[in-house]
Amino acid sequence: MEENIINKFTNRIDTSELVHELNKLREGINNVVKGQQKTIDLLLTAILADGHVLLEGVPGVAKTLTAKTLATMIDGKYSRIQFTPDLMPSDVIGTNIFNASTNTFEYRKGPVFGNIVLTDEINRAPAKTQASLFEVMEERQITYDGQRYAMEEPFLVIGTQNPVEQEGTYPLPEAQLDRFLFKIDLEYPEEQDELEVLKMHHQHQNPSNLIQEEFKLSPAKLKEFRELAKKVMVKEDLMTYILQLIRRTRMSSDLYLGASPRAGVALLNASKAWACLQGRDFITPDDIAYVIKPVLRHRLIMTAEKEMEGENMDRIIDKIVHSIEVPR
Repeated sequence: MEENIINKFTNRIDTSELVHELNKLREGINNVVKGQQKTIDLLLTAILADGHVLLEGVPGVAKTLTAKTLATMIDGKYSRIQFTPDLMPSDVIGTNIFNASTNTFEYRKGPVFGNIVLTDEINRAPAKTQASLFEVMEERQITYDGQRYAMEEPFLVIGTQNPVEQEGTYPLPEAQLDRFLFKIDLEYPEEQDELEVLKMHHQHQNPSNLIQEEFKLSPAKLKEFRELAKKVMVKEDLMTYILQLIRRTRMSSDLYLGASPRAGVALLNASKAWACLQGRDFITPDDIAYVIKPVLRHRLIMTAEKEMEGENMDRIIDKIVHSIEVPR
């Protein structure tokens, strides 16, 4: 069945079922998480593109609730790891435990073994613990004591961090930042959405009770849609356009560090996934424009002069985008 759907999608037939199912999923999450529609859209894009997400926002803007709701809505295993300065790698990936009955050591899996893994306040753990995520985020596996343990699909790491409170935090290594598909900056909700939150709490409504079964997406359907996203067509001129955008970041006088080849792959996959969410089997320049900021903003480093001037990374990305002619 899956192969037939892929073939039909490649032949550019009606994709109304995909759009209908994903719109239901989006609506179901929006019923629980108020005022974060763009964040939800980007999270759905990330899960179709098989990429991880870094959420940055002040406390109280529903970062944890969003991750937990997404896991519930796709019937996935939700796991939460609270990152702290004393967190050890074994607290994340697991460790060997001696079994007295068999007189052997057995590997006990850590909380990173899940479908939606929330690493809360990810920048509070030291470099040694951060490094424990490198392999699992890139290769979807853990190697421990010479044995490999594969992760179940889908596997999405959602890291959260607070942009304001920096005391007791560690900068995330560039190698780890590059493994996140998106960095999403969460804003405060609009007034009407915030009013809905107040009403919900006034009525003592538990957010988990607002989840409705009819809006859920089955794991089988999600797998099909993830396969469809891989089959989205990309014309040669748009492939070249993506390459030009990535290479231009390396030549920008505003940037100390430009985007890596992995960033180009991320921009391509995210554009394909976003096009898939729109019910299309081909990407357009608008798809690239929609995802380029969350794809690049955490991978680039401004020059010291630009940082001192208080420049904004999104404005630098806009400048780069406007410097390259859009394919017609």
